[in-house]
Parts: sequence; C-alpha cells; structure tokens
Amino acid sequence: MAVKTPHINLLDDSLGFGRTVLMPGDPLRAKFIAEHFLEHPVLVNSVRGVNGYTGTYDGVKVSVMASGMGMPSIGIYSYELYKYFGVQNIMRIGSAGAISKDVAVRDIVAGIGACTNSHFAAQYGLCGTVAPVCDFDMLSAAKSVSDQMGIELRIGNLYSSDTFYDDTHSSTDWEKAGCLAVEMEAAALYMTAQRLHMRALAVCTISDLAYPPFTGLDAKEREQSFTQMMELALRTATILDRLPDRELRE
Repeated sequence: MAVKTPHINLLDDSLGFGRTVLMPGDPLRAKFIAEHFLEHPVLVNSVRGVNGYTGTYDGVKVSVMASGMGMPSIGIYSYELYKYFGVQNIMRIGSAGAISKDVAVRDIVAGIGACTNSHFAAQYGLCGTVAPVCDFDMLSAAKSVSDQMGIELRIGNLYSSDTFYDDTHSSTDWEKAGCLAVEMEAAALYMTAQRLHMRALAVCTISDLAYPPFTGLDAKEREQSFTQMMELALRTATILDRLPDRELRE
C-alpha cells in the first residue's frame, strides 16, 4: 500500500523517493527538471498540484519536487519527506533576489546559513536564537562540483523573509549584516533538517536585483533557464548518494 501523508500521496510505492530530493519552489520548474535531466522520470506525487518525480541521473536515483512558496510550505514538505519517506538530503534549488551589490543576476549562491525574520523556530521552545545552517557535506560536495564545472559558487548567508512585498524595505539592513541575497525558504528547511538530524542545502540562482536598477527575470526564465544550477544540483546528488544514512531524530 502506498505511503500517504496529508500533503504527499506516494503514487508508486515500489519506486518512492530518492535519498536526495531537489526542491525548487515552482512546480513547473520541477516538471522541467524531471523532463529534461532525469532518465525515466515517474510522477510519484500530485497532491495539490505539487508534483514530485523520481528518476535517475548518471545511474543514481534522484527525486525532484516543488516546495511551494514560503517557510510554512517548505517546512511541511521537508518534514514529511525526511520523516516518512526515507529522504536523507534535500537541496533547495530556488531563485533569490540579490541584496549585496557584489552579486549579479544569474549568479549562483549557496547559503552557508540563513538569517530570518520568521518565528518558525518558536515551535522548538528554546530560550535563545536558533542559527540555522546548511549541512557541510552537502556544501562541500556542491563546491567541488561547481569547481569542476567552472562555476563560481558564491557562498555566504541568505536572508529568508516571510514577506515578499516588504513595507520596511529591510534588505539594506540585511546586506549590512553580510547577507548576499533574499529568498523565502532556506531557514525553515535548515531548521527542519537540524531538528530531524538530516541534511539540507539551499542553492539559489539570482533572479532579481533588490537594489537599483532593480532588473530581473520573468517567470518563464525562472522556470526554464536555470540549467547551470540544475546540473550542479544533480551532479551533487550523485556524490551525496555515497554518504552514510543518518538516523532520524524523533
């Protein structure tokens, strides 16, 4: 009988998910990756139109499934994938807005940590501030692959915001704090992975500038043109498949 959660209905229990799941925000980007990069992709989830696919890349079983937008959404999907479907590694492959003037459109950024204005960590009841960070093995593998591909992988802090249209215009303050780019999911993914003793990494392509001249890419370009990031993530997944399993922390 196929495994079901409130948000994931595994359509093919015999195939399931790979140990590594790539998570773009956009379901159409997940479909594009599956159709253009995976061998023999199979639809394994379709709840709420958040389609997930499993196939192989260079002989390694890999899955790709959208996270939707925002920390509550990726928090739900990542938790269920880690806890109920045997997933060990989740790599967010999203878009982000540059807030550092040292970062340009189409640069690829890896978040070593994720600052946030979210109260996502309140659920843990800790008397302090959670500092969500990526998994070092995943970051190291992504950096190794980027070097092999001749891609400059910009590594630094991301700023995960709960608001897209921000009346406070706070990106300047977060740039002063050393953040390279703003996005909306990494902090929740990192916190969920840390809580469950799993691995996570956010790699984002810069789609917009949050500073003058405020240029950016349209929806179709964000869906289909981030092929360097897609290939980097898939090649990284083949390395991650060799890492030992971690024991889920209840």
